[in-house]
Amino acid sequence: MASYKINKMDKPIIFAIDDDPQVLRSIARDLKSKYAPEYTIITTTSPTEAIESLIDLRNSTMEISLFLCDQRMPGMDGVSFLSKAMQIYPKAKRVLLTAYSDTDAAVRAINDIQLDYYLLKPWDPPEERLFPIIDDLLDDWLSEYRPYFKGIKIIGYQYSPLSHLVKDYMGCNLIPFKWLDMENNPLAKEMLILNGLSDADLPVVFYDNGSFSTRPGIHSIAKKLGRSPELANKIYDVTIIGAGPAGLAAAVYGASEGLKTLLIERKAPGGQAGTSSRIENYLGFPNGLSGADLTRRAIAQASRLGAEFITPCTVQEIKQANGYKLVKLEDGREIISRSIIVTTGVDYRRLEAEGIDSLTGAGVYYGASSTEAAACKGKPVFVLGGGNSAGQSAVYLSNFASDVYLVIRRADLSDTMSAYLIEQIRNIGNIHLLADTEITGIAGDDRLKSITLKNRTTGGTQIAEAVALYIFIGARPFTAWIADKVLCNDKGFIETGRDLKANESFSHFWKEDRDPYLLETSTKGIFAAGDVRAGAMARVASAVGEGSMAISFVHKYLSES
Repeated sequence: MASYKINKMDKPIIFAIDDDPQVLRSIARDLKSKYAPEYTIITTTSPTEAIESLIDLRNSTMEISLFLCDQRMPGMDGVSFLSKAMQIYPKAKRVLLTAYSDTDAAVRAINDIQLDYYLLKPWDPPEERLFPIIDDLLDDWLSEYRPYFKGIKIIGYQYSPLSHLVKDYMGCNLIPFKWLDMENNPLAKEMLILNGLSDADLPVVFYDNGSFSTRPGIHSIAKKLGRSPELANKIYDVTIIGAGPAGLAAAVYGASEGLKTLLIERKAPGGQAGTSSRIENYLGFPNGLSGADLTRRAIAQASRLGAEFITPCTVQEIKQANGYKLVKLEDGREIISRSIIVTTGVDYRRLEAEGIDSLTGAGVYYGASSTEAAACKGKPVFVLGGGNSAGQSAVYLSNFASDVYLVIRRADLSDTMSAYLIEQIRNIGNIHLLADTEITGIAGDDRLKSITLKNRTTGGTQIAEAVALYIFIGARPFTAWIADKVLCNDKGFIETGRDLKANESFSHFWKEDRDPYLLETSTKGIFAAGDVRAGAMARVASAVGEGSMAISFVHKYLSES
């Protein structure tokens, strides 16, 4: 490779190639003296290495405004170099440096490679024989210049489940990216061809430095982005499992009170609340705030206070040894912790409907998938569920879809949704409530095309066109991994505090002289907070309150042990 480094830069590039090091130094000196404030000057003596580097530059969305290339170079002459370079940067201006004897080749190149100009060497003084020419060419380039997106790009097909998984991970983890759909974005096909890739490699994630991953899993993406840090401590005072509002609040309070705090999240921070387009009833935000904004603020706050954060990473089991808790992770690591707070929240229940499994991620989505909303523009979508999350999603989707159909089994929304949200939905013209209705089937080939609806009162059915179905039904706690260590109710929610005494198995678990603390489980030193806890109120404020309160009980537990 060339001797220069490829770094992410906002300034466009002027790229100069000459095999004579002395001439190249002269070119670099003159260009930098005039253009360094507004352009990055890159030089190399090897046209072959330059060509190899251009693909990385293009992948990382660096702009090349102008090539300045010597004609007589061993291995590849200037015209041949520019011919290859224009395939990668077709809009860059092209200037050939020639001796008097090479003018015929330069003239032919005007037609062959659309050469913009050729300069006879030497060009002294540059103020008269170099800068005016470069100025004109750069002005022309700037008039047509449209900046590339600076950041991560994902190329794939809109209705590919793996593409959805990658986009959803990036969106939920607040990682900016640009989606390039193979079916309607010419740049997507161009980048595949440029890198020798095919449909079999999709989706492809292009990173800031020009590298890329084909068909990546979320763990490999996290590693590439540095989201899987090494643990800083050998023993933690408190390990929090689950980074929803309760877990984030516990991390903030634990770290702020001097506890060595570790937060582990299996997918993305924020939980179900983190995917909400607008939380209207959270204290202190009269205009509301998005779940993503709340999550971003909480992560920044916890990190600033010293909490460590690992994602994506799943906890497989918890063991006890010598008074400590051993948290075993899916990657084989074991974390030693003095206490644990379980804040894993709930998942949406799967819809039992014919044809749904093959279309999940290809038009059928569980929860609020904001990354797919733009694909619904001008088309009909369905939202299944009558809770606040479903209502907030319907309101958000109404900005994109032609019509949003909110499907509920009940007669109305009054028992399941906040009054402010019901009123908001009532005032949006393209949201339609389908009450006493259930979804019995979905259909499509490689993507969702239609939904079968059944009226629960009349028994009548109809088939409706749909490009997307967002599902918000039921609440299934994520507790299977810990059910053998703590007592859960018949629905799988973790029981805590005084409610444990009503469980007939309590005495088999609890062997302490004292009663469990309010948020303590049937295993001493393991606490639960938020939606995963039996009897919890499904509200963001309640989860935040329980997460912070759990830290006070952790202090009590640590002081006695």
